[in-house]
Amino acid sequence: MQKDLDPMPLAEGCELLLVGGGHAHLGLLRSLAMRPIPGLRVTLVADELAPIYSGMVPGLIAGLYAPEDCVVELPRLTLAAGARLIHDRVTGLQPTARRLLCARHPPLRYDLLSLDVGSVARPLPPGKGPLLPVRPIRNLEERFRAALPAARAAVIGGGAAGVELSFSLRHRLGPEAEITLLPGSRILPHSGPLARWIVRRALARRRITVIPGAPVAEAQPDALLLGDGRRIHCDLALWTTGAAAPAWLRKTGLTLDSQGFIKVDETLRSLSHREVFAAGDVAAMQAHPREKAGVYAVRQGPALADTIRRLVAGEAPRPFRPQRHTLALIGTADGEAIALRGRLALAGRWAWRWKRHIDRNWVARFAALPAMPATAAAPAPMRCAGGGGKLAAPVLSGALRRLGLTDGPEPLDDAALLNPPPGALLLQSVDQLRAFVTDLHVFGRIAANHALGEVHAMGGRPLSALALVTLPHAPAAWLEEDLYAMLRGAQEVLEGAGARLLGGHSGEGAEPTLGFSVTGTAEPGRLLRKGGLRPGDRLVLTKPLGTGVILAAAMRGEARAAWLEPALAAMQQPGGPVVAALAAQGATACTDVTGFGLLGHMAEMLRASRCSARLDTAAIPLLPGMQEALDQGIRSTLHDGNEATVAGLVENPPAALLDPQTAGGFIAGLPEASVAPCLAELRRLGAEAALIGTVTAGLPAISLT
Repeated sequence: MQKDLDPMPLAEGCELLLVGGGHAHLGLLRSLAMRPIPGLRVTLVADELAPIYSGMVPGLIAGLYAPEDCVVELPRLTLAAGARLIHDRVTGLQPTARRLLCARHPPLRYDLLSLDVGSVARPLPPGKGPLLPVRPIRNLEERFRAALPAARAAVIGGGAAGVELSFSLRHRLGPEAEITLLPGSRILPHSGPLARWIVRRALARRRITVIPGAPVAEAQPDALLLGDGRRIHCDLALWTTGAAAPAWLRKTGLTLDSQGFIKVDETLRSLSHREVFAAGDVAAMQAHPREKAGVYAVRQGPALADTIRRLVAGEAPRPFRPQRHTLALIGTADGEAIALRGRLALAGRWAWRWKRHIDRNWVARFAALPAMPATAAAPAPMRCAGGGGKLAAPVLSGALRRLGLTDGPEPLDDAALLNPPPGALLLQSVDQLRAFVTDLHVFGRIAANHALGEVHAMGGRPLSALALVTLPHAPAAWLEEDLYAMLRGAQEVLEGAGARLLGGHSGEGAEPTLGFSVTGTAEPGRLLRKGGLRPGDRLVLTKPLGTGVILAAAMRGEARAAWLEPALAAMQQPGGPVVAALAAQGATACTDVTGFGLLGHMAEMLRASRCSARLDTAAIPLLPGMQEALDQGIRSTLHDGNEATVAGLVENPPAALLDPQTAGGFIAGLPEASVAPCLAELRRLGAEAALIGTVTAGLPAISLT
């Protein structure tokens, strides 16, 4: 066993990749927030940005908690821990190359990898019946509400989770509903006779029918057919029959147990790959086998943090020995709970107060954390400026080779050669952004979309782009991965718009930045300009507002995942098809909404068109969370400048209309008759477009209604 406990040699600048936002990884991230590890770069890959704490799921189903009471906000936690956050679904692993495969990102490199991805539901019985798997927990409340109303409900599974969910259903569905528990062979198979007696009595007092014995053999439209032929009528059935391993683990090459979970030693390290760790449900401890329960994952968090600290310091990790017996608190959803530990059992209102205190405190401990700067390898004493401030040639060549920019038949020249179509006008634009998310692939996509906006707004077709990249000094392996991630994301967007990434310039700086010089073409008779508005035109906005204040909230650690996800999705929505639809419907003028906010860019159009406008503020779409963030007093740093820009044009402008946008939508003027078909086409394209006002005659001014 000593060999497994030896430290492993780590390269300069260790890259730790965490996969999954399970309980152990939450504990590890909290440890890093309190005490960072110098020289360690941490990235969390999670398919869910606000995971629900499993201990509060029964209370959520019972209606005792709101969904936001039960979640840990990963954007806030990773910010506090100085970790990067990538929102994606894992699809596989290449352990020899040390690469993690994801659905939407290029393969991610790691030195150390930790998996805490939880478990999935065991295979459901055949048939199209009312079965609702509890695992994975993601969107459980939403899926549960979609299955309501239900006058007859069942819970399949006799463990602590199944028992507690039976109580939850009684409370949620009311006293008239029929609730049935199908525990299989028996209730609480890992507990003693006293615990089973107390639980059976509590179930009977709440008129929950227990039908032990045969398993469910088939799910029928309005019933469950048991293996012994009995038929249990129900409108809804919660499936809680234990845990299964994610299927993608079978192709990773990791040593798995007979059920497909990752075999780990006493330090939570894979038996076959020393650089890989596993915790929570997905791990199978060989020396100390335990049932799948969240309490064990919670205890593994500090142990995992200690192991990582020791390995980075070149020390041998200490073994982790889970407790033999754990405390289980089963809430009855009506002010009482049953406390179980081994063969002991007690019940009462005091147990419910204890359970609620534990659960609420566990979630709250991840919200009250200070924001910490990202940790990295120690910087060199002095970094050269001027020509010496560029990224090193091996970093550049490695990233460009992976992007396919060095595979042509001829070597790259010092400048790009373009051959525009005969008779076409050339359009040129440039824009650059500081990184506002730690997912550099997504940042690259947004930066490219943002830079393309001005060419699209004029009805142009993007032809090519040159990148302007800045990255902070770091180990060469990090720099190559970061450069590739940013430019690969940008390349996806550029190629989708019909443009080629031809090259660019890179340098070192204090923070990541990315910009593009974009060249496009347009037909002279099809240009869209700011100055084409006419009185009577209707004004259409193609995206909701809010990215400025939501990103400001995210930088302060105050943005919820429910705000960030739609904002990031909006910033990646391509503009080319949207402007093409506007042009096809006879748009008279167009501009993109970016840093000056809706009112600032509207003012530019009105000055150029020598007319005024009336805006319907209630019709202007806002991103989820924008108004809540504004009500909390959060503003972008450009807010005051944007307010000064429109002074004299509009009275008492709402804060939402001054918010600077990143990769925002477009404002266009349209003839009255074109509005309805244009909005229909824009919505077909996925744009959350809205009619927001009318162009009127008069000196440039904006009236708000």
